[in-house]
Amino acid sequence: MSLSITTILLVIFGYFALLILISVLTSKGADNQDFFTAKRQSPWYLVAFGMIGATLSGVTFISVPGWVGGSQFSYLQMVLGFLVGYFVIATVLMPMYYRLNLTSIYTYLDQRFGLFSYKTGAAFFLLSRTIGASFRLFLVGIVLQNFVMDPLGIPFWVTVLITIFLIWIYTFRGGIKTIVYTDTIQTLCILTSVVLTIFAISKNLDLSLAGLVTEVRGSEFSQAFFFEGGWADKQNFFKQFISGAFMAIVMTGLDQDMMQKNLSCKNIDEAQKNMFWFSIILFFAKLLFLVLGALLFIYCAKNNIAVPEKTDLLYPTIALEHLSPIVGIVFLLGLIGAAYSSADSALTSLTTSFCVDFLDFKTDQQNDRPQTRRLVHIGFSFLLFLVILLFWKINDEEVISAIFKVASYTYGPLLGLYAFGFYTKNKIKDHLTPYVCLAAPILCFFINKYSKSLLFGYEFGFELLLVNGFLTFLGLWAITKHE
Repeated sequence: MSLSITTILLVIFGYFALLILISVLTSKGADNQDFFTAKRQSPWYLVAFGMIGATLSGVTFISVPGWVGGSQFSYLQMVLGFLVGYFVIATVLMPMYYRLNLTSIYTYLDQRFGLFSYKTGAAFFLLSRTIGASFRLFLVGIVLQNFVMDPLGIPFWVTVLITIFLIWIYTFRGGIKTIVYTDTIQTLCILTSVVLTIFAISKNLDLSLAGLVTEVRGSEFSQAFFFEGGWADKQNFFKQFISGAFMAIVMTGLDQDMMQKNLSCKNIDEAQKNMFWFSIILFFAKLLFLVLGALLFIYCAKNNIAVPEKTDLLYPTIALEHLSPIVGIVFLLGLIGAAYSSADSALTSLTTSFCVDFLDFKTDQQNDRPQTRRLVHIGFSFLLFLVILLFWKINDEEVISAIFKVASYTYGPLLGLYAFGFYTKNKIKDHLTPYVCLAAPILCFFINKYSKSLLFGYEFGFELLLVNGFLTFLGLWAITKHE
């Protein structure tokens, strides 16, 4: 039974009314310190739980279940790699960030190399997070457009504009102080939605818990580990596992968005406790999404339902058109929570990075140019709006694959910069850093494009990130100062 458009709109309205209420309560008297670091008073358990939603995002919520049809449970190989990456973040990166008392993590590059390296690292973050956040919102925009706005005759650009405005309205005052609490609500919506959908499909298929496990395990979708294809296989276990570890390091540990939440904890002990519990919960949350994906395809096969050509639309189609209204409502809450828990913090971190790294805000001054900060916040909101419209014109592949592919190019220079800073004591010709960090992704693009002919049929997957980081590392070595 499909949901009426009126019901969908009421659910969305009620959800945002709650977020705005939380914003009002948490942003009373908020200043720059609240916006950037929540005065380092965030409870670690709220940060840990809220980070689940920010990490899952609309991409995991929609794309991972649809991805199961073509790649089975192979994504689990990357998820296991994530655990290694999070361990490195908790034991290597976070202690350094707290020791240096950083607000923007890219100020480390200024202390280690110099001004050009610092600005280059921050610029690559702004590029990476703008693209990533736009992709995530783009995905949710497609779902809202297909199921709500198209029947009302509302064009896509209006859908996106409303989406961005709603994010802006509950983040522009409290920043990270507000997001710690709104992300907690949004994570709860995401996990509730997945669990309820799994339960509803199991009930429809007359499966007990043991029967569900047996059904999924015996299906064609359940293979998780791929060792047979060798290094040329994109799903090879070692390629996926290693890529997952480094993806976690760059997309969490070297990302101002994710680290800004961690740096709002009271001290390093609480921040590490947050990272430990976050990684454990995230593993099981990702596994739930894979199980859901298998069940969605099984449900379609047993009920003669055509799988959408774009598998990103599989989950919303089943939840909104084939299951009970209650499942549809909770799905909507989960979808919106998944999208906004990553997008709201992205908007805040983009504002923080630009203010601190490029406008030289003094974060120990509570009211350093608050009007400028608000203008920057508006500016990035408008930028996200434009980039989403661009994706609407050009995107033609599963969003999760596209995000990791883009990350391989934009996060690679950050990986190379931090690796060189941590594992060498070399000083470099700082003014040449921007050229090195631009050359590495360009070289990667051509290596990836011609890898089949140059490397005897080898095709790159997400491990392209490592190549990018390694080329950046070599480039920095080449511009080492010889004293």
